[in-house]
Amino acid sequence: MPRYFFHVRRNDVFEEDSEGIDLASPELACEEATLSAREIIAERIRTGEPADGGAFEITTEDGSLVATVPFRSAIRLA
Repeated sequence: MPRYFFHVRRNDVFEEDSEGIDLASPELACEEATLSAREIIAERIRTGEPADGGAFEITTEDGSLVATVPFRSAIRLA
């Protein structure tokens, strides 16, 4: 099963995911990133931090970029 890494980029800050997670497909990696982005946004709101900005940059073990998932794309507006 492929391993995907969920690096976080927010403005000029890059936080590297050194562990990654095994998932069956790039689509599942994007779903995981969306769920994680929702958790991050919710935590920011709870702590009074700005909830905007930031994105996951999903890569494979060889460093190939699979997708970029902006945190704001995880918010569903009614």
